[in-house]
Amino acid sequence: MQKIYSDAAAALDGLLVDGMHLCVGGFGLCGIPERLIDAIQQDGVKDLTIASNNAGIDNEGLGKLLRSKQVKKMISSYVGENKEFERQFLSGELEVEFCPQGTLAERCRAGGAGIAGFYTKTGVGTQVAEGKEIKQFDGEDYILERGIYADLCLIKGWKADKAGNLIFRKTARNFNAPMATAGKICVAEVEEIVEVGALDPDAIHLPSIYVKRLINGAPYDKKIEFRMTRERENMQ
Repeated sequence: MQKIYSDAAAALDGLLVDGMHLCVGGFGLCGIPERLIDAIQQDGVKDLTIASNNAGIDNEGLGKLLRSKQVKKMISSYVGENKEFERQFLSGELEVEFCPQGTLAERCRAGGAGIAGFYTKTGVGTQVAEGKEIKQFDGEDYILERGIYADLCLIKGWKADKAGNLIFRKTARNFNAPMATAGKICVAEVEEIVEVGALDPDAIHLPSIYVKRLINGAPYDKKIEFRMTRERENMQ
């Protein structure tokens, strides 16, 4: 099976439809599939439901799709660094399903494992529990959370071989691994593609069976959410 495509637009060709559900890896601007996000923006597909930890920042990452009004609903754990995300939510333009961070990761993992739902104590007694089934185990309340299974998963990796076996780099692994399994088709972008056999089998984070399409998105510019600096000490 041919997995390697020339660019993001080619990798997404025939996959995008209005109203579809996406799982998108990343945490802030770390480990986001930015080439694939750009291709979605250029395609103009709309009314998207996106499960992702957050939506990047204004005009970066998924923030681009918010600006272009292509997103109907976000399933996220955090919105604080994206003013447009916050504005659309408060104005009622964007539907938001808040989900505790660990619960969101587990919902994606469960969806990829064929688990329809699971019970968790996280969110009991809060707004997170509103409208959800509550069941007792050993005298304690638990919330039923549904697994997430999307039409399309978009992830960012570090290295892949030509078969699609993939390695993530340090904290950029974040939500990418569970989300890669949580959908019908996974499209990955990486910084380098090597020959089959060049990667240590014990170092593989995501087996090739999950990756249906693959692009090399390099080179990348390192984007920083918060630039923290201090004045240079007077060296005398």
